[in-house]
Amino acid sequence: MNFIVTILGSGAALPTQIRMPSSQYINCNNRHFLIDCAEGTQVQLRKYKIHFQKISRIFISHLHGDHYFGLVGLLSSLNLLGREKEIHIHGPEELEEILMTQLHLGGSKLSYTIHFHALYFKEKEKIFEDDVLEVYSFPLKHKIPTCGFLIQEKTKLLKLDPIQLKKKNIRLEQYKDLQNGKDIELENGDICRYQEVTKPQIAPMSYAYCSDTKKDLKIVDFVKGSTVLYHEATFLKKEKSLAKATMHSTTQDAAEIALLSDVKCLYVGHLSSRYTSDEEHLKELQGVFENSRVAYDGLVIDLFKE
Repeated sequence: MNFIVTILGSGAALPTQIRMPSSQYINCNNRHFLIDCAEGTQVQLRKYKIHFQKISRIFISHLHGDHYFGLVGLLSSLNLLGREKEIHIHGPEELEEILMTQLHLGGSKLSYTIHFHALYFKEKEKIFEDDVLEVYSFPLKHKIPTCGFLIQEKTKLLKLDPIQLKKKNIRLEQYKDLQNGKDIELENGDICRYQEVTKPQIAPMSYAYCSDTKKDLKIVDFVKGSTVLYHEATFLKKEKSLAKATMHSTTQDAAEIALLSDVKCLYVGHLSSRYTSDEEHLKELQGVFENSRVAYDGLVIDLFKE
C-alpha cells in the first residue's frame, strides 16, 4: 500500500527559480495520476526522477495557463518516447479542442489514444473509480470555472490472522465474511467475532486538492475529514483585498477551511512570486490550524506518515 504525493510546482502564475507553477504527481496504490500540468512539468518530472510513462490519468482544474500550459508538451514527449498505452484526461470541455488543435497544427500524430472526459462544475461528481480508489471533482470559486479534486481509497478488506484461523478451524468459504467485518458461526455452534481472527484495519486515506479559489465554505463539505488537504494560499492575510479582487485565498482563509473541515494535515501552495520566504506564511497558518505546512517544489507527502 502506498499513497504518495510529489509537489512538482508550488508557485502561482509566474515561475521563479525556486517555485514552478502548479502540478502534482500522485501514486496511490500504484495508480499514477497527474493533477494540473503547468509549463515545465515534464522537466520537473525528470528532475524528481518520476517515470512519467506510468501516468494513466491527468486532471486539469481549469484553463488558466499556469495549470495546463505544459500539457501539450508532455503529451508530445510521451509520443516521442513511443508510448502505446492509452491516457485519460479530465478537464474543462474546451481543453479537448485546444489540445487537438495544437497537435494537429503541429503535425503530430500520436502513437497512443487520448480519452477525454469533460468536467462538471456545478456540484461534486465521481469522475473515476476502480476496485481500490475513487476520484471526485468539486466546484471551486474562481474567475473561470474551476474544479478541485478528491482522491480517496475505498475501505479495504480486513487482513486475516492465519494463526487464529487455524486455531479456530475456520472453513475457507467463511473467510470472505470475516474480511468484510462479519461474525461467523463455527461448526460447534459458537460465534466467532471477526475481530478475533483479523488484524487491526488501517483507515482509508484521502487527498483533497483545492487549486485557485477564493474562500468558500462549501469546500468544507467536499473535503470533510480528508487525511491531507492541499489548498491554495496565494497571499498573506495582509493582502486580503488583493486576494478578494483576484478570487484567490490567503493563508488565513486556507487554515480556516482546514479547521472547519476536520482534516488531519494542511499543505498550502500556489504562492505568489512576490514572496521570497515562507516563514510568515507558516506563522499565519499555524496560528489558526496547527498542523499546517507550506509546500515546496520536490516535496514528497506520504499520507501514511501524516
